[in-house]
Amino acid sequence: MEVTEVRIKLMDDNDDRLQAFCSITLDGEFVVRDLKVIEGLKGPFVAMPSRKLMIKCPTCSWKNDVRARHCNGCGNRITAETGGQTRSRLFADIAHPINAACREKIQVVVIAALDAERERSRQPGYICTYDDTEDVYAESPST
Repeated sequence: MEVTEVRIKLMDDNDDRLQAFCSITLDGEFVVRDLKVIEGLKGPFVAMPSRKLMIKCPTCSWKNDVRARHCNGCGNRITAETGGQTRSRLFADIAHPINAACREKIQVVVIAALDAERERSRQPGYICTYDDTEDVYAESPST
């Protein structure tokens, strides 16, 4: 597997740990969107796309944060037996590498693309290409 394309969207606030969002294309055939580049204690690292974990209220089926004590829909108390505060994780990865070698391969390519995008952003007339999707689906078969 090779990372054949990386698109970077730099964040405006340089004081924030979130440095950029990115999308990667694998072997020119598969896209993974919404990876995050975060400034860590040992330098930047790539965080995989994730979703917030939710639980349903047993009374009204409203989706609530896994650590919620009360339902945002009906106001009833959510007890430990019905899901409140039983999970320690708040987010779950949507896509992620299976091994450390794959994670490192992705990270090296993304960090290099981040550095290149930062350099490009300093040039006059810079335009971010992160959201240019017309060519991504150009070869999609019609249904």
